[in-house]
This record gives sequence, C-alpha cells and structure tokens, in this order.
Amino acid sequence: MIQLGLTGWGDHPDLYQGTAKQRLQDYSAHFPIVELDAMFYAVQPQKNNEKWIAETPDTFQFIIKTYQQLTGHLREESPFASLDEAFEAYRLAVRPYKEAGKLGAILAQYPPWFDCTKENVEELRRLRSELEEFDVAIEFRHQSWYEERFREKTFEFLKENNFIHSICDEPQSGEGSIPFVPEVTASKALLRFHGRNVAAWQAPVTRQNWREIRYLYDYSKKELEQLAEEIKKINQQADTTFVLFNNNSGGHAAANAKHLQQMLDITYEGLAPKQLDLFGGEL
Repeated sequence: MIQLGLTGWGDHPDLYQGTAKQRLQDYSAHFPIVELDAMFYAVQPQKNNEKWIAETPDTFQFIIKTYQQLTGHLREESPFASLDEAFEAYRLAVRPYKEAGKLGAILAQYPPWFDCTKENVEELRRLRSELEEFDVAIEFRHQSWYEERFREKTFEFLKENNFIHSICDEPQSGEGSIPFVPEVTASKALLRFHGRNVAAWQAPVTRQNWREIRYLYDYSKKELEQLAEEIKKINQQADTTFVLFNNNSGGHAAANAKHLQQMLDITYEGLAPKQLDLFGGEL
C-alpha cells in the first residue's frame, strides 16, 4: 500500500476551500497522510492533538516528528527539567494518535552533525528504549552512516531495532546531505522528497530566508517518473509505503504529489468529502 502526502498542511493554498481553521480538513480531502512537524518545535498540548485527530477521517495517518530536544537539535533553554521529562511529555502527546489508529510512524530526524559514532549509536538505542511502544523512522543527515565501512552495519542496526529507514531524495552537497538509498528495514517504508535545489541547500543557516529557498523546487515529469519506479520497488518489500513531499516553499509539493499519484494509478478511499478536485478532475 502506497500512501502519498505532504509535510504539514498549512502551506498548500491550492488545496483550501474553507477558512484557515479548516485547512487540515481541506487537506485530508486530498491525501491520506500528513507529516506533523509542529511537534518538532514544541510538544503539542492535548487540545491540539484532540482537535487534529477529531477533524480527520478515520483512516487518516500522521507521521509525527520527534520534539527537537530528543534528537539534539535544541539550542535554546528547554521547557523541561530533564531529557527524561521531555520524553515522557512527548509520549503522552503522541499516544492519542496511536490509540485512535492514526499514527503512521514517529519521525526522528537527526541533525547534519549527528555522525556515525559509538556515542551516537547509543543515543539511537536510548531513543528506541524511550519510544519502544511506537513505530519509529530514523532520518540521518550525515553521510558517514552510508560510507562503505559503516553502511551494512547501519542497516543491520536499524533492522535489529525495528527502526524504519527514512529514504530521502535531496540535493547532494557534502557531508550534511545523504544519498538516495532505497533500503527497507521494517514492515513500513518512508520516503521524503526534499527537492534537488543544491545551491539553496548550501545556503548558510543564518540567512533569514534559508528555509524558504532551501525547499524551493519543482520536480519534473521525468524525475517523478523515476521516483515512481523506485517507489514501486520499495513497496514490494514493505507492507505500507509512506511518501511525503517536503518541497513546500514554492507551492510545488501538492501538485507534485498529485502528479505522482496519477503516475502510480492510485485512488484513495475514505478521504474527507470535497466539492471538487482543484487539480483538474476527480481522482
């Protein structure tokens, strides 16, 4: 089963028919999954989680990012007294999604400086222990995990710990970006498409608009056709294959996902009702 979606539901104006408060409902009329990135910036309060669960169809799935402190991203003062407390708060926030049958997976995205070392392997072991009740995907952003001397052991480790390998399509610009490696390590597979804007990917993170330009990319028909073939192969090895487009900056993600859906000849049932497919005809 291949499920297509986008990273976040707030940046896709072509999908919206109602008010800003209805954006998730509008989104869920088009796609069966979404990445919940708000959880990365703050552990979301119960009222938010209950609202998002309630306003999506029964079969809708969330890919929920880990809170940034759990993967070593946090640079300001933590709102939690300890890492233990942060993990507990995160578990409490995520459990309602699992109980509702709407948790596709947790996504632990590690920073570009998280390289393949013994200490960092132990960090992964702790994450697995803390989140043992959940399906967890690991996304590396340092090439050392894929170097010839570590590559086989990396995938063995992911399989042994039942981690989903996050397969990424992104610009190739040094140690801080990873290659496209279609390795499946669990019953679920996760692909995330960040675009291929190499110049923007190399932009200094101190630039105010780096996030807006980094994911500015429109996949061509040929590129989507190539990705479609890769997805088919990956899906033969997994029970469920999640595919998320993260090239949101220029509004290309939704259209790219729709075009890929047509290429794969996929029709989704159980979506939220909609008046009209804004991309030209019903799917």
